[in-house]
Amino acid sequence: MSKYPKIWLLRHGQTEWNAERRVQGQLESRLSPLGLEHAQRQAELMQPILHAENPPCYVSPLGRAQQTAEIALAGRAFTTDARLAEVHAGDFQGHRLVDLEQDYPDIFARNTTPLDMFCAAPGGEGYERFHARTLDFLQTLSAPSVVVAHGLLGQVMRGIICGLDRSEQAKLSNGQGCVYVLEQGRETVLR
Repeated sequence: MSKYPKIWLLRHGQTEWNAERRVQGQLESRLSPLGLEHAQRQAELMQPILHAENPPCYVSPLGRAQQTAEIALAGRAFTTDARLAEVHAGDFQGHRLVDLEQDYPDIFARNTTPLDMFCAAPGGEGYERFHARTLDFLQTLSAPSVVVAHGLLGQVMRGIICGLDRSEQAKLSNGQGCVYVLEQGRETVLR
């Protein structure tokens, strides 16, 4: 049995920078038209859950997650928690991946997944601190909860709950417009 309560995890909808393949980290970018559709789809998936379960909702302080939560949670009150912010990607933030690959070929050669690459960014947060704050958040949950956050944070959170190591976390999907249901150490996806 998992030591964590059931979690409905939503990644924010696509942003303008996601579409441009630009690193966001803790910088801001608004939802794209497709991202607004993603959030609306999540609202459809969450409506019966919110009505039946009435879970507490926790949201990253970053604008794209807040914007997604407003739509996906249909105006329901939520708590903003700084521990749910995306990994700080240091010097990579704001730059296009294609440019970073040219400027940092050694980092890209050694780190083939976004989780590993963003955690290796010069001046960034790094995996250990990122993992520690994600775990710290999880350990405060005492009841089934909704979390609206980010792709890499979601990979780490899902990995912790499902007992995955870092390399397995880095291979997890980063779906938008869906809801990851985490319960009893397992994951299912609502689409």
